[in-house]
Amino acid sequence: MDIGTILMLSILFGSIGAGYFLYGKKQQQCVPLLTGIALCVYPSFLSNGSAIAVVGLILTAIPWFLRL
Repeated sequence: MDIGTILMLSILFGSIGAGYFLYGKKQQQCVPLLTGIALCVYPSFLSNGSAIAVVGLILTAIPWFLRL
């Protein structure tokens, strides 16, 4: 994938992570808070667009399956 696609995926999952972070902080819930932090940070460590998409989708789905 080219750099533009990687950048757009990073921005997409980073913004979803910011939303999860704000929701988790406001509702005092640990799972969305930590998932939001992970979604904001992980694109910095991956350079493959496919890996960013797969990990982002998995992290995005975690709060839907783990309701603590």
